[in-house]
Amino acid sequence: MGFWSKTFTWWNGDTWGTKLFTWMRGDEVGRDDFGNVYYQSKKEPRRRWVIYPGNNDGSRVPPEWQAWLRGTIEELPGEALPPVRKWQKTPEPNATGTMAAFRPDGALGSGKARPASTGDYQPWIPE
Repeated sequence: MGFWSKTFTWWNGDTWGTKLFTWMRGDEVGRDDFGNVYYQSKKEPRRRWVIYPGNNDGSRVPPEWQAWLRGTIEELPGEALPPVRKWQKTPEPNATGTMAAFRPDGALGSGKARPASTGDYQPWIPE
């Protein structure tokens, strides 16, 4: 990533302004498995933010950290929430707009034809 794109783009992690603001006014409180780093304000602990390791995408923040960021829980997720159960799935990022997005048969880009109608549909015809 080049100097200029890192300086002026907010969608590739954090800009120099965000780095400076975070360094001066933020305390790091934790990290998650995706590499996101979570901060809270030194003066106002209820002011919280996250810095992403790559593209900024809120769906990459796990639910427990979302709860902390929004103030639903006051303590950090490891302290406030019960341990993860074996039946719980790990959250996945939103795939909308990517090649991994779901495309039903007949949609552009799916490469498949829409299935033929079964004949049980009767359209409404006004009298």
